[in-house]
Amino acid sequence: MLSRKGCGLLAIAAVVLTIALGVFLGGWYGSGPQAKDGTFIVPNGASLGTVAERLEAKGVIASATGFKLRARIFGAGRDIKAGEFAIPAHASMDQVLGIITSDDVIRRFVTVPEGMPSIMVYERLKAQDQLTGDVQMPAEGSVLPDSYAFERGESRQAVLRRMQAAMSRTVAELWPKRAPNLVVKTPEQALTLASIVEKETGKPSERRMVAGLYSNRLKQGMMLQADPTIIYPITRGKPLGRRILQSEIQAVNDYNTYTMVGLPRHPITNPGRASIEAVLHPADTKALYMVADGTGGHAFADTLADHNRNVAKWFAIRRARGEL
Repeated sequence: MLSRKGCGLLAIAAVVLTIALGVFLGGWYGSGPQAKDGTFIVPNGASLGTVAERLEAKGVIASATGFKLRARIFGAGRDIKAGEFAIPAHASMDQVLGIITSDDVIRRFVTVPEGMPSIMVYERLKAQDQLTGDVQMPAEGSVLPDSYAFERGESRQAVLRRMQAAMSRTVAELWPKRAPNLVVKTPEQALTLASIVEKETGKPSERRMVAGLYSNRLKQGMMLQADPTIIYPITRGKPLGRRILQSEIQAVNDYNTYTMVGLPRHPITNPGRASIEAVLHPADTKALYMVADGTGGHAFADTLADHNRNVAKWFAIRRARGEL
């Protein structure tokens, strides 16, 4: 039997152990020192020790040593993930470890609208200060308009590669499903015509009709006479900001479809999926002409006489608006 003194020592030891365990667990599950919600970046390849020191330095946890010790006991088998994470105010060490070993990485987005030319895609990537490194100017028509998620610190070139891979996948998917007897004979020609369709109408319902009209012109050897092809060599696809000059209409180059028959040398913007689909499935129409109708859309005509009447209506609308 234990003596009364021995029992007392055991009781004291039990109390001390209980207190120590409480402190140990309290340090793990108790509120942390971070006063406000914030973010924390885990670098690629960072060790537990390095992350713990960065967490302490940023005021997320009170002790790097305590975090490492407890993490090895309570977080066995949980790998730290690289990326940027949201850390709530007063997060416990247990919460912090759960966050930085999860897949809840903060994702940000860069958006390429339909019809954005490559020069503006390049400028948008360069202006995104949470991306890193330089980026090459993408070839016109190589980027699929969409919203692309990225992580803070990711390279601009990596995001651009995803944009271009998305376009390659889209063309590879849509080209085999194209309608028969198209005027465009290659995916590259389809992208070029789609880029013109993209710039010529802002109404989704008109895309197939515009594609049908330009397909008819190409088949008949007529000039496309698409105004955006005049602007492209001047601004690289950015808005002109003024009326087109007569000298620009008459300019001879690889893009101006007022002085050349056939398609431009390359796309004049990055067309969206819907415009590509419109070119691969154009409307069954005899239309050869179109002019603005005053509603944001176009009036289409099969003959020059009908077209001239539509043009007269458009000029009347402009006069009524005080634009002429």
